[in-house]
Amino acid sequence: MSKSDYDCVVIGGGPAGLTAAIYLARFHLKVLVVDAGQSRAARIPRSHNCPGFPDGISGTELLARMRTQAEGFGVKQVSGIVMRIEPAQDGFLVDWGSQPLQASAVLLATGVTNRRPPMDPDQHDRALAAGLIRYCPVCDGYEVTDKRIGVIGTGSHGVNEAVFLRSYTADVTLIAPDGPHQLETIDRTRVAEFAITLIDGPCQAIDPKDQVIAVTTPGGVVHYDSLYPALGSDIHIELARQAGARIAEDGSLPVDAHQRTSVPGLYAAGDVVLGLDQISHAMGEAGVAATTIRNDLAQRRPLLRA
Repeated sequence: MSKSDYDCVVIGGGPAGLTAAIYLARFHLKVLVVDAGQSRAARIPRSHNCPGFPDGISGTELLARMRTQAEGFGVKQVSGIVMRIEPAQDGFLVDWGSQPLQASAVLLATGVTNRRPPMDPDQHDRALAAGLIRYCPVCDGYEVTDKRIGVIGTGSHGVNEAVFLRSYTADVTLIAPDGPHQLETIDRTRVAEFAITLIDGPCQAIDPKDQVIAVTTPGGVVHYDSLYPALGSDIHIELARQAGARIAEDGSLPVDAHQRTSVPGLYAAGDVVLGLDQISHAMGEAGVAATTIRNDLAQRRPLLRA
């Protein structure tokens, strides 16, 4: 193993990781992207929020284009799961394969995973592709304008999502996932103010049909044009914690204005960082992170290409 196998190892091959890799390669840095293949972007049937694509673009096509672009600048991309990152002299040891690699810097673009409602995984994915299940009202609330919408959730988080969707349609129902709704007075007031229907759970079955999705509750079966699970998400911070980075009380990974974590040489961008979970936002953070990495490395090695 050489003193530094890579200037930067990017962990995660979603929009944030690939954007950063393209920037880094164009800074004439040696870059490796290790991708576990779990990017949420790959599950987007069609995004209409990406500038430059008037007719929208699927998540898989967007990622494929970005991978091709990164490859054209010499970025090495591999499939795998990084098991360990460990601060070491002049950088990090990154363990993802048969032997550790050494990197001068590491960028975490590991993202988050949405918590799914209880249903068959294949059935879930078919419903997602058909727009019967949706996870991001910021991304696709426009597509459910004037439709009948169900939100699975409760508490302030569920109410907030239902209220957000209420700006697109008058027909919004909030369904408790596990039992009767447990809402504070302020949340019940908001539900009444926005004319949101409440249904107590548990959700006993979720069944996608041809044009609608059916939800079975103790009160009977209800049908919706689209269903939004508002069940939260799990942030992939395991590697950051392992490296000794500070983790916020809410489980997110704090960074400074230049995407630096609390560990020198360890950076983060995209949904793993608290913020707006949007492709454009992830790309912007990645551009900042990559430029910071380049400049920080230049402080240690003034002639990067020497």
